[in-house]
Amino acid sequence: MQNTTQITPSEWIDQCAARLHERWKTVDQAQLEDVALDIYLDDRLRHMPPADAAVAWLSPLSGPPRDSHA
Repeated sequence: MQNTTQITPSEWIDQCAARLHERWKTVDQAQLEDVALDIYLDDRLRHMPPADAAVAWLSPLSGPPRDSHA
């Protein structure tokens, strides 16, 4: 696990935005950085490694897997 105290806020936001990009490839990078900044401003999420924070933030949007045969 990455120690989040060893990276700058800018690096944290860049890494979080990169993880968000893995989920939303068509979203503009500047928008992803804005979302990553919002995530960074959340005290609970900011203390997580950036990729973990992005996953935690995305989890309510992901929902349970859909049955492709339904």
